Amino acid sequence: MMLLSNSLPQLWLIYGLLSLVVLVTGHLGIRFLPRLPRWVVTGVVAGIIWMPASYALPTLDQAEPHSGIAPAIVVAAVAMLQGKGGAMAGASLLLIVGAALGAALGLAMWRLWRRPSTPASRDAEPSQVSSHERREPVIG
Repeated sequence: MMLLSNSLPQLWLIYGLLSLVVLVTGHLGIRFLPRLPRWVVTGVVAGIIWMPASYALPTLDQAEPHSGIAPAIVVAAVAMLQGKGGAMAGASLLLIVGAALGAALGLAMWRLWRRPSTPASRDAEPSQVSSHERREPVIG
């Protein structure tokens, strides 16, 4: 019964792990793109799937609605299926904010992990063989 007693935290844990799998495989799946667009697209997707939103659903006994926090993409999808424009607008706004924050985070990751440019002093020495040319081994 322990498996069912704490179902909401387990649901969030499973959602988090599955979303990490989606992000990693998606990031690897778009390796044909340069690094900047790849990080920005991954950040946008992360912002969309990890942005939380609050919701309220009516119960059967009509006493108090059940409320909580869920991913904004899920809240927007349920609101669209139920035809609730107000909830849909709020969740959609949060999705846009999450996508913008994710894009900014992707840009920051790109800046943090980009390769340093080659120093100008290296260009001044033409006698050095570049790392792309093959060098013959020297004995002695």
